[in-house]
Amino acid sequence: MVMGLRRPSAARRPPLPGADPGETAAGEARIGNWALALWVVLLTVVVVVLDALTGNDLPLVPLTVVLPALASVFCTVRQTAAVAVWVTLVVVGSRIASAGPFWDVVFLIGFTALASALGVVACAARIRHAVEVARLRSAVVALQRQILRPLPITTRQVCAHGLYEPMEEDRFVGGDIYEVVQSPHGTRVIIGDVQGKGLPAIGAGFAALGAFREAAVREPDLTAVADAVEDAVVRHNVFSAETGETERFVTALLLGFDGGDRVQAVNCGHLPPRLLHDGTAAVVTLHRTSVPLGMADLSSEARAAEWLGFPPGAALMVFTDGVTEARDATGVFYPFDERLGEWVGRGPEQVLDALQADLQRFSGGVRRDDVAVLVLSRPTDGEHAATKCGSAAVSGSAKHRPHRS
Repeated sequence: MVMGLRRPSAARRPPLPGADPGETAAGEARIGNWALALWVVLLTVVVVVLDALTGNDLPLVPLTVVLPALASVFCTVRQTAAVAVWVTLVVVGSRIASAGPFWDVVFLIGFTALASALGVVACAARIRHAVEVARLRSAVVALQRQILRPLPITTRQVCAHGLYEPMEEDRFVGGDIYEVVQSPHGTRVIIGDVQGKGLPAIGAGFAALGAFREAAVREPDLTAVADAVEDAVVRHNVFSAETGETERFVTALLLGFDGGDRVQAVNCGHLPPRLLHDGTAAVVTLHRTSVPLGMADLSSEARAAEWLGFPPGAALMVFTDGVTEARDATGVFYPFDERLGEWVGRGPEQVLDALQADLQRFSGGVRRDDVAVLVLSRPTDGEHAATKCGSAAVSGSAKHRPHRS
C-alpha cells in the first residue's frame, strides 16, 4: 500500500477550532479512500481468482480476513470498518456459492466477522493511544513554551533573538532554559541545560528559571544571582531525593549587560559563547569556569565573574549542546563553528534561520536533545535595543529580513 500513502505535508482538512494539531494528525488516515478502495479490490480479485483455480481443496478466500488487520495500521476507524464489511460480504458470498457443509459455512462466516471486528477494535485502540500520546506531548511542550518567554525579547541594553526547539518525544523531553531580565543593574541573561531528560529535568530547569528571575532583579552582583540559582537547584534536588527522583545539575551561563563595551559572565560548566564581529565567529575563552549549578558543594572555589569584550556592532551567541552534539546518520558531530563562520554578516534572525535549516538537513530531522540558541546584540549607535531590535545585522552590514510574527 506504499503507493497510496500520503506524505506528511499533504493537504489535510483544517482542524476544528481549539483542536491540537498533533491530536488531529493522530486520527487521520495515512492512505486516501480511493487508494484504499483500489488496493482492497485488487487484492480481493487476486485472492478470488486463485481460490477459483485451486478449487475446494484449498479455499483461499478466507485469507482476506487479514485485510482489516492491515487497514487498522494505516487507516481510520471508518475506513477499517468499511474494509471489514467488504471482506465479510466477500467471504459470505463465496461460501454460500460454494454450497459447502452448513456448519463449515457458519463457522467460517462467524470467524471472518470476529476477525474483522477485532481489526476495527485494534484500529480504534491505536488511534486512541496515539491521541493520548500526542495530547501528553503537546501539553508538556506547551508548558515549556508558556514558561519560557517568546522570542525576541528586548530590553534597554540588549535585543535577544532566539531559537528554541524542544524534543517532542515522550521520554526525551529535555530541560533547556533561557531568560532575559531587565533589572536595575542592567540586563541579565541565562541559558542553561539540565542534566538528563524527562519531566524531572523540566522540574529542575523551572526551579532554576524561577530563582533567576527573582535574583536577577534583586541582586546587584551577577555572582550572587548565580548563588541564588544554585540554592534553588539544591533545594529542588533535596526534594527530589525525598521523593525518590534522581538529583539533577544544571550547566548554565549567566551574562550581565550594562550598555558598555564589555559583558560580565559567570560560567557554571556551560559551553563558551561565540562572538560574531567583523566577519568572524570566534570562540570566547572563559577563564573562570566553575562547576554546574547544584554541585557547588563539590568545589572549594567560589563562583567568580569575568568580563568579555562586546564591541559595537557585535553579537554574542549562546547555545546548548543540542546544537554542538547533533549528529548525522553516520554519527559525525555537527561542524558548528565551521558553518557559523559562513553566516557572519547576516542579521540575527537570518543566522538563526540558517542554523535551524542546516541542523535539520544535517541530522535528517532526528533530534536527540533540545536546541536553544540566543543571539544577543545591540544597535551600533548606542540607542536602546528596544527601539531598534531586529534592525541591526550581526556585523552591521547585512540586509534585514522582515520580522517574523
